[in-house]
Amino acid sequence: MRKHSTFNMVNRKNLLIAGGVLALILVIWSFSGSDKKSGSSITVRVERGLFEVTVFTTGELEAMNSVDIKGPAGLRAANIWRVRIADLIPEGTKVKKGDFIASLDKSEISGKLSEAYSRQAEAESKFTQVKIDTTLELRQDREEMINLRYDLKEKMITLEQSKYEPPATISKAEIELEKSERALNEKIKNYKIKVTRAAAKMSEEAAALSRARNKYELLSEVLDGFNITAPEDGMVIYEREWNGKKKTTGSEIGAWDPTVATLPDLSAMISKTYVNEVDIRKISVDQIVKVSLDAFPDKSLTGKVIEVANVGEQLPNTDSKVFEVKIEIIESDTNLRPGMTTGNNVIANTIDSALIIPLECIHSEDDTIVYVFKQVRWRLLKQEVEVGDRNDNHATILNGLKEDDEVLLTIPSNADDLKVERLTEVAKSN
Repeated sequence: MRKHSTFNMVNRKNLLIAGGVLALILVIWSFSGSDKKSGSSITVRVERGLFEVTVFTTGELEAMNSVDIKGPAGLRAANIWRVRIADLIPEGTKVKKGDFIASLDKSEISGKLSEAYSRQAEAESKFTQVKIDTTLELRQDREEMINLRYDLKEKMITLEQSKYEPPATISKAEIELEKSERALNEKIKNYKIKVTRAAAKMSEEAAALSRARNKYELLSEVLDGFNITAPEDGMVIYEREWNGKKKTTGSEIGAWDPTVATLPDLSAMISKTYVNEVDIRKISVDQIVKVSLDAFPDKSLTGKVIEVANVGEQLPNTDSKVFEVKIEIIESDTNLRPGMTTGNNVIANTIDSALIIPLECIHSEDDTIVYVFKQVRWRLLKQEVEVGDRNDNHATILNGLKEDDEVLLTIPSNADDLKVERLTEVAKSN
């Protein structure tokens, strides 16, 4: 009896030890399923907190206000449509008002100026010649009129002296006097016509000379503008062409847009960016933006959306439509320079208290069912969820999970063996 009782006690003890070991194994296994650092079973907890719906874009800094450095304003009047930049100081150079900025190729305008000078000299010569010819011609006519007046006086004296002569002689004297009067009157009329004609011709030649002189003076003024100086103090930033390339030495400026470079106001900066047509509906004026700088990774700035384009455009080498968005940098920073690349996180919306999980936790089936792998102690559920707003890294959960639930970041090996727990089924069971 004693031996039997001792044997039972030993068996009971062994059973207790075995049960304890089994329980310990189950506990370890269940905890290993929720270990956040174990291979394929990495889990995270569903958190509740502030959620920001953001749209991230890259942009480029530019001054909100700037002064254009332009070439000569009279290019169109000079019939010069394109001019090559012969010399241009380096971008980023700080200049004072009146400092040299650039020079333009003078070959075309020099030829035009030489031609205009020749035309001016020709017009002056022709004007002088016409003036001399007219003077001589009118002087001759005046001499002839003087002689006709003398002849008329002689004829009057002859007629007066022939009053005692026979009637035939008197009649002949009267006829001669009448002829003389007619000749004088005809000459006076012709003289007046010649004066009018001479005045018109002189006016025509004077106008031609004036045009030639104005052309020459215009080209001279335009030529003076081929050496471009700074209109204000500032830092030189190159102007961009229609294709986005910067105008440098060898580039051309046009008569319709003769801007060579700009002098930006560095105290007020904006980031110009482009948002795709999918996300543009989330963007509106006055939204706050978190701005980062590639040049200064540790620097963080605050911005505000000030302008959203109403019409989309297609940038070079892209297929999708984008909309231009301008973001004002609220802070003033002396390190900011035009052309710096920015990262713009536009805060489109905020939710004060939301259930949040990483995007990696969310999966879909047949593009209709959205689910997560939910860890419930030692069980793994393929749980359908209703997803709300998303940003670049996280999403909000409207239904299917609660705070502190654990979900997998990765797809487990037995995922295909699990059946999706539908929200309707969960609602019925509750």
